[in-house]
Amino acid sequence: MEHPAEHQDCADQTNSYCVRRPIYNLEILQEQLHVKEKKVTPITERLKHYCRCSSKKAKSHLYSFLPILKWLPRYPVKEYILGDIVSGLSTGVMQLPQGLAYALLAAVPPVFGLYSSFYPVFLYTFFGTSRHISIGTFAVVSLMIGGVAVRIAPDEMFDIASTNLTNSTEKYEARDAMRVKVAVAVTLLSGLIQLCLGILRFGFVAIYLTEPLVRGFTTAAAVHVFSSQLKYLLGIKTKRYSGTLSVVYSIIAVFSNIKQTNIATLITGMICVILLLAAKEINQRFKHKLPVPIPMEIIVVIISTGVSAALNLSGNYKVEVVGSIPTGFRSPAVPDVSLFSAVFVDAIAIAIVGFSMTISMAKIFALKHGYTVNGSQELIAVGLCNSFGSFFQTFAITCSMSRSLVQESTGGKTQIAGLLASILVLLVILVIGYLFEPLPQTVLAAIVMVNLKGMFKQLADVSHLWRTSRIELAIWVVSFWASVFLGLDYGLLVAVGFAIMTVVYRTQSPQYRILGQIPSTDIYCATNDYEEIKEYPGIKIFQANTSLYFANSEMYVSALRKKTGVDPCAILTARKKALKRHARQRKNADENKKRTVLKLSNDVEMGAKHELINEETFTKLPENGQSASETQFSNTPSEELEHFMKPGTNIHSIILDFTPVNFIDSVGVKTLKSVIKEYREIDVAVYIAGCNGLIVEDLNRLSFFENSIKKDIIFHSVHDAVLTCQLKETAAMEEPTHSSESRARTLMDSESAIRFVN
Repeated sequence: MEHPAEHQDCADQTNSYCVRRPIYNLEILQEQLHVKEKKVTPITERLKHYCRCSSKKAKSHLYSFLPILKWLPRYPVKEYILGDIVSGLSTGVMQLPQGLAYALLAAVPPVFGLYSSFYPVFLYTFFGTSRHISIGTFAVVSLMIGGVAVRIAPDEMFDIASTNLTNSTEKYEARDAMRVKVAVAVTLLSGLIQLCLGILRFGFVAIYLTEPLVRGFTTAAAVHVFSSQLKYLLGIKTKRYSGTLSVVYSIIAVFSNIKQTNIATLITGMICVILLLAAKEINQRFKHKLPVPIPMEIIVVIISTGVSAALNLSGNYKVEVVGSIPTGFRSPAVPDVSLFSAVFVDAIAIAIVGFSMTISMAKIFALKHGYTVNGSQELIAVGLCNSFGSFFQTFAITCSMSRSLVQESTGGKTQIAGLLASILVLLVILVIGYLFEPLPQTVLAAIVMVNLKGMFKQLADVSHLWRTSRIELAIWVVSFWASVFLGLDYGLLVAVGFAIMTVVYRTQSPQYRILGQIPSTDIYCATNDYEEIKEYPGIKIFQANTSLYFANSEMYVSALRKKTGVDPCAILTARKKALKRHARQRKNADENKKRTVLKLSNDVEMGAKHELINEETFTKLPENGQSASETQFSNTPSEELEHFMKPGTNIHSIILDFTPVNFIDSVGVKTLKSVIKEYREIDVAVYIAGCNGLIVEDLNRLSFFENSIKKDIIFHSVHDAVLTCQLKETAAMEEPTHSSESRARTLMDSESAIRFVN
């Protein structure tokens, strides 16, 4: 039907629209529209399709597994090559000192840090989907590796007294060899875990490691790293601790031996710390003016190595140095799989942390530069780097935040930069590695500590989260303190468990709101959002910003009763009590009348008066078995009965807004049925609005529409439901009222039921 005048009025208004349509409930909507039949593909057909091979499908899988085949043929040499060369060299000169330094954290000889800076970086070029991250050694993962190695191969196992400088070289070599075996084994196992998860397309697991959790965890890891490097900075020989309270034990051990501080070691380390901090500040402040960041780490390493060799710091001042760095590669060897059972839990934690660090940085750069990364392929890439590299004595790797920022900021466009960085490390391993043997360990400790600056800045998250989200603050705090005191492995498990609990808490304790209408619109908002919001008389619109399932169904009902102010149980209970009280009063009145009659009938002397009174006041006992109280109910005035018939509230309709509901289970459906039944008993109609198609399918599948519940209580929108409530209430007001006799009969049935139960 056309409405030209109305359409013209709408056209005359700007930024507005007018719609004239029927009120739609689910029943009417499905009658007027044709429901599409959803074709369910049998699992056999899906398996056939998955296993079917074609050239196009093979090519797609090959490109997915080896992303370099897709982007390398399209590589714009003139545009990208210069930036990739500069970026690769800049990242490579950072890989060298960090590889040596993080080997100390992993509790293995420094040369294994160089191996870990070559093989994985080279492999990631072919299998990774990120163009900007720098794969290699990283403080957090290296510390976790070191914790496992120290736990399984402690100094006591090899009769090494930490304060005795006369221990034989053979004992140290045996200890280091065992720790390398442990590090390689846990690296292989973590790589296999990552590889399996990637093949099974489990890249989405990273979503369970929320940003507050990861930042709290990495901040705690920074505390662990810092405490473990204090002894190297001070030149103190102490035992290395791992596991629960390792931070506390390490700090106590350092301060217990503080008098043994080597002054030459401390001075060397502090000079390096000052130079590195100054260079970082200059690089940050003048990053837009400097063509490339000042590579202070490699500068400090070169200078300190030269000074150490010239002054013989190791011999003259007892300064601990890196020691032997063999030239060339070791022969590949199969890791000791017998250690898998001892390192399984640690391998899971390392696999998860390593992947989460990689994918988080990869997504940041992908968003910044407008491309996408594949989480499952990243799992495969990192898993291959770890599992393949373990056969060449590398320890677990991940993305380094500091190197990735340098690689991106110096003009890196693709992983060609990472490839060049690995080639630079290769040259050091093959040619000049031995030149770094005089490098003081305190310099490496200084490099590690200064690189923790960014992680310690994350402590500022506490004040920010306090203002924005207390739940995320709780996740951050639990992640931090659990990781500090329980160790990084168990701390991570506790943090993930707590984060999952917060999800359950949020779904169990959502926000419940009563909605009202913005005047002259079909828009409904919470009544406490705007002053102009108004509620329709007799109608309550209830919304919960969560799904309805077994964990929150009871709280949903409780909130519904509280927010609407209509509690069917309380009203029915009050009504039953009133009926009981009314019945008792009638019964007492009947008994009083009986006693009066008996007394008057025995008064022989006042026969005439007795007869008169008997005619006026005597009420004959009912025939056909009715009690006196039931007879009195039959004669109760309709106004008195009306008091019991009403629900005790002026609400006639409740609308449940299901717009935020994503799913509903069988318990939720039973809860809905119970709610509708209870409110109908007190003459309050319940409607459901805003259900999406999946919710309607769930309601059908779970047999919601049966008995007295029809599809006409489901509405397309809240406004449809409101209009229906108004129309039905208007029609009800125009209908004649029920007769007092029918009300009396209803009440008598109620009283009889009460008496039967009692």
